[in-house]
Amino acid sequence: MGCFQTLKEQGYKLTPQRVMVLETLHEAEEHVTAPEIYTRVRVKYPGINKSTVYRTLELLKGLDLVAETKLGGDRFYYHHAEKGHHHHLICQKCGQIIDLDETLLFPLKDTLRQKYNFEANLRHLAIFGHCLHCKG
Repeated sequence: MGCFQTLKEQGYKLTPQRVMVLETLHEAEEHVTAPEIYTRVRVKYPGINKSTVYRTLELLKGLDLVAETKLGGDRFYYHHAEKGHHHHLICQKCGQIIDLDETLLFPLKDTLRQKYNFEANLRHLAIFGHCLHCKG
């Protein structure tokens, strides 16, 4: 994983806690919350505490190694940045999450740049609304 090299290059130590948080995110098939990451890491490293997980996530987010997003509710969800950019349509009624093809956002990004002189960071986007079934 290139994230370990990034940490070293930025002058950060590869502590067991950081390695385990990164590995947990890398292994996760889905988006995970900080409490879920804590629970998974704690299985392998019982001495870790919640604040270490939260501080590690903030550091990794600041280095663009982890993406953070809200997928509804009051929790943030995380995924490893190496898993690429992806976007979601989230039904506010039933909670269904539909993956959105990133190419659909290219015209929006171009419009924001041209019309507003604004370079949008569209690495991880959640758009809320209602699925056709719920809207029906």
